[in-house]
Amino acid sequence: MAQVKKYHLPPTRLIPNSPHPVLHYQGLLSEPRVREPQQIRSALDANGWEAQWIFRYGATQQSHYHSRVHEAMAVLSGTATIRFGAADTTTTNTNTNAVAHETEPGGVEVQAAPGDVFVVPAGVAHKTFNAAPRADFALLSPGDGRGIPDDGAAGDALADVRLSGFTMMGAYPKDGGAWDFAVGGVADAADFEAPWAVPRPARDPFLGASLDGIVGQWKETVPSEGKS
Repeated sequence: MAQVKKYHLPPTRLIPNSPHPVLHYQGLLSEPRVREPQQIRSALDANGWEAQWIFRYGATQQSHYHSRVHEAMAVLSGTATIRFGAADTTTTNTNTNAVAHETEPGGVEVQAAPGDVFVVPAGVAHKTFNAAPRADFALLSPGDGRGIPDDGAAGDALADVRLSGFTMMGAYPKDGGAWDFAVGGVADAADFEAPWAVPRPARDPFLGASLDGIVGQWKETVPSEGKS
């Protein structure tokens, strides 16, 4: 069993974040065989999660969060830094790497490596930067980034994906609805009840019913009582 790390991220002036911790399963998929996209997709499907994209990340990206859905991200190749829990305070230049003064105070920076898995609660900001090897941002999986076609040939299509640079597969609960891209703001942080009320999925994307995953680590919350 991989080491499970937890990052508790309180609300900031610009980001609602979540009473649930970000879960980091370090090296869970370290064996190349279990890190194959087809294998990951099958594991997610068995636990009620849907793989929707494989992105290759550029030098940096805009800090953002998903206001209505939880997210799982599995690192397939490369390395990067992911900052959780803080908004950008200036417009991000995606052709350069982020520097400290571009983000608000708070948050945590985590090093991501092949085989790592992150389970990110709705409302928690995240931003990937310092991606290596350097490459241009691109959608590598079939589809539009909001679902991988399931036409009987999807497995073959994933087998044909050529990984380069820093890549991750993203997934969402099957009954969770569509993901959005919120960048934060004073009004967004004040509207914390919506992301905090997103139901906990019945099973963890990779650990299923294990108490090491969201089943045991994410407690049910009452949004109106959660923020002082």
